Amino acid sequence: MLPPRRRPGSPVKRRVPPSPKVQRRGAPPAPDAAALVRARAAAHAAIERARQAHERLGNAIDILPEGIVFLDAEGRYILWNRRYAEIYRGSADLFRPGARLEDTLRVGVARGEYPEAIGCEEDWLARRLALLQSPGERHEQQLADGRHIMIEERRTSDGGIIGLRIDITEMKRRESSFRLLFEGNPIPMLVHDLDHQSIVAVNDAAVAHYGWAREKFIGMTLYDIHDPADHAGLPGIAAEFPGGQAGRTWRHRKADGSVIDVAMYSTLLTYDDRPSALIAAIDITERKRAEARLAFMAEHDVLTSLPNRVLLRSHLSKLLGRSRRSGQHLAVLCLNLDNFKTVNDTLGHPVGDQLLQAIAQRLRAALREHDVAARLGGDEFAILQPDIERPEEAGSLAQRLIGVIAEPCLIDGHQVVVGASIGIALAPADGEDADRLLKNADMALDRAKADGGAGFRVFEPGMDARLQARRRLEVDLRAGLAAGVFEVHYQPLVDLRGGTVTGFEALLRWPHAERGMIPPGEFIPVAEETGLIAPLGALVLRRACQDAAAWPADITVAVNLSALQFRTGNLLALVMETLRATGLKARRLELEITEGLLLDHNEQVLATLHALRALGVRISMDDFGTGYSSLSYLRSFPFDKIKIDRSFIRDMGSSAGAQAIVRAIVSIGASLGITITAEGVETESDLACLRAEGCNQAQGFLFSHARPQAEILRLLARQARARSAA
Repeated sequence: MLPPRRRPGSPVKRRVPPSPKVQRRGAPPAPDAAALVRARAAAHAAIERARQAHERLGNAIDILPEGIVFLDAEGRYILWNRRYAEIYRGSADLFRPGARLEDTLRVGVARGEYPEAIGCEEDWLARRLALLQSPGERHEQQLADGRHIMIEERRTSDGGIIGLRIDITEMKRRESSFRLLFEGNPIPMLVHDLDHQSIVAVNDAAVAHYGWAREKFIGMTLYDIHDPADHAGLPGIAAEFPGGQAGRTWRHRKADGSVIDVAMYSTLLTYDDRPSALIAAIDITERKRAEARLAFMAEHDVLTSLPNRVLLRSHLSKLLGRSRRSGQHLAVLCLNLDNFKTVNDTLGHPVGDQLLQAIAQRLRAALREHDVAARLGGDEFAILQPDIERPEEAGSLAQRLIGVIAEPCLIDGHQVVVGASIGIALAPADGEDADRLLKNADMALDRAKADGGAGFRVFEPGMDARLQARRRLEVDLRAGLAAGVFEVHYQPLVDLRGGTVTGFEALLRWPHAERGMIPPGEFIPVAEETGLIAPLGALVLRRACQDAAAWPADITVAVNLSALQFRTGNLLALVMETLRATGLKARRLELEITEGLLLDHNEQVLATLHALRALGVRISMDDFGTGYSSLSYLRSFPFDKIKIDRSFIRDMGSSAGAQAIVRAIVSIGASLGITITAEGVETESDLACLRAEGCNQAQGFLFSHARPQAEILRLLARQARARSAA
């Protein structure tokens, strides 16, 4: 056994041999002096060797990172290293060779060195000494400063004990952090033993999400929780950890048999001294459903669930490729509902939406299985009719669809009836790519609508020429607006009682350098479609107010407004600024609107009209009597003037109904104090009839066509001279 050590780093004490005694009488004869010298030298050499060995052992164990202690068979200290003393620094002052470990433990307990012993001191000591008497079982020990020590003790050949102390505080902290992140994590997590291919731990979230009891879960394999369709990919999981499968979606089975989509994220670790993988299984079932829904919405119309323009074009491109290989025809039908706007305006948009859904169902029912129906937007649909042998088949389908759509539809107690117009383009004759075919079918649809609707037209090359003409008109319109070539002419408004001119209606004119004077009916629709009506309207308003400022103070000017001018939201500011800049009194300005404007933007338009009227501007309803709700609008807004549409004036002499309508409108105006103006007066008989009915004002070619400002000034000068002469 090695000599005892007093404390770490202290020198080892030598044992001095006893001095030789003087031989007593009668004792055996003393050895000779030479023998004594040899024996003494041998003893000194042995002691020195033992001291050096002890010192070397002390130096060797002092550099170890673990705590080392040697005890004799009775549990007394023999030797310990510096790390052992550092670990038990609270009682290291008691360490000395020969001291009992039991005594240092008792003092340590009394000093509070072992928090696990508080309140059960004797039991704790008994358990600890029992482990010391039967060493071999590894166990942990907690110290007062929060450190955790792993203790491993073994018997030596001479019955002593060698003890190893390892500070596992950091390892315990990592374990605690792992358990916190694992057990308290809201994401289902499990630990997979890579050697036994079994699940050895699951957190509460996994138990709750999958539905298996923890006892059942532990011991299952990945095959047990994966859908059988994914089993083929499971052998590669271990080889690809960590993170190798993160980008893949797996299907897991829950306890109730339902299948969920999961994304698995993993990392390698050692769990209970075994190579394992920590797996987080994130349920992405709802996300996958949402992604599928978004993908569907990206290619389908939300209201009808029909393919949208994007998916239609994709289908068309594929069908064109197939058509080229088979040599058969392919038809593209563009379909637009007739009078759909009237349904929205009179019955409301919810009824309009239900009507569109009903039309979509009728289209599906009327088509073949391999035909494709799509909604392009609004009330416009498209149909792809592949594999037709004769072009006439497309016309037959169009006629059948027109009949199906024309059938009455009952929605919310309303019997709704609409028609349909259809344009047809055929491949390969009318185009060999998707964009060209859709464009040509749309042009054929425009022709069907222009011809009165409720029918179909097949694309003809001349339709493209008309489209090119419209595009040239748009280009010229923009150039003319930029160059300021547009003029404003004025048509007189004549008082029927005195026969004098009381005002003028401002009308836009376009003198084209090559085509001459282009009629407003030709370029105004293009201006409205392209948004150019807003700058054109502002031009007419400013020019009319500027010219009217040079007229006599009792002469008014009327300016027509487009619905698009209200949509910009700055009409009120535009009128106020124009009146300020031109100096025209607000009472001399009349703004004319049609009832269609009120149909589209009732609340917004009424608010703007009331604001304009508050300025002193007069408001007139144009084309009165041609719409569906003319009388109701007289209650919603106090119009200053209503203008009888020219169609009633034209038929007044030949139609008793037209004359009755004129009489009714004049009567309404008289009762409400509203000025009544008749448009399109062209004959003396029209004039006589209007005077007989009591109409206030008239305009038309009988009096004058629209004239430029220079001629208007001369006309007004003549009227002023006539008044003076009278």
